Amino acid sequence: MLNQFVCAMDISTLPFNRTCLDGCFELSAPDRDPGGDGVWVLLQGLRLFTLKGQPEQLPSGDCPVPSLAGTALYLGQWQEKPCRLVEVPGDIELSVALEPHHLRATEPTLPASLSSLGGIGLMILHWEETSRFCGNCDGRMARLTGEWGKFCLQCGTHHFPRIHPCVIGLVMRGDQLLLVRKGEWATGRYGLVAGFVEFGESLEEAMAREVAEETGISITNIRYLGSQSWPFPSQLMCGFVADYAGGDIELRDQELCAADWYTLNQLPILPPSRSIARYLIDRAGQFAKR
Repeated sequence: MLNQFVCAMDISTLPFNRTCLDGCFELSAPDRDPGGDGVWVLLQGLRLFTLKGQPEQLPSGDCPVPSLAGTALYLGQWQEKPCRLVEVPGDIELSVALEPHHLRATEPTLPASLSSLGGIGLMILHWEETSRFCGNCDGRMARLTGEWGKFCLQCGTHHFPRIHPCVIGLVMRGDQLLLVRKGEWATGRYGLVAGFVEFGESLEEAMAREVAEETGISITNIRYLGSQSWPFPSQLMCGFVADYAGGDIELRDQELCAADWYTLNQLPILPPSRSIARYLIDRAGQFAKR
């Protein structure tokens, strides 16, 4: 029964995953802009702007920041209208008719579709910033026709958007789950062990290593549950559940400031509901053994 449940879990509808945009948005290449009026994805840091009092409505018509119109990037079609991305510097004040929404807010104020569109915008801006020069020879880069990839004008090397795989896992010991805390998180908030995949590792190997490195715990029966795009700035979070195999909690690096076992009826402050961490924690009861 457990394996059937694992296969049936659907994480695709979490914010920042493309499924949230089904029927609303179709990604295209920046050189496919058809012209004409459309809508604007205005990003200032981690804030996305909508019409004031209408969190489901993007600004449309002329660019809300005329001086930045020439920097706009065509993203694709939003509700069958051209959709263009503009990065707004922090020192520019936008119209009072526009309302900011922080994409990492504890309590989201945007529909999942717009949070996900904003997430795509963040990843594209990160790619634009990190792909100006070739990593092979430092030459300047230019766009490949019809896609988001680029090529080096000097050595000809092709480069494509880089998505970094990470693992995150729910570790169960009977009816308890392992929760950890980083010092920079909100006061009292706990989450799950997570980390980047290293050279030569499978996802399952990365999960076992991260748990051992951070907490001293060994795990077994590692099962993949699903993934979430995480545009801060460009990760793919791969979620697992695993069983405790042995060891005592011992914080082995400086990344964590606390870790402990918690029962389902005595949980501390948890991550926001928009994250895969909270999605997994909320389903811990399905994996508890009493």
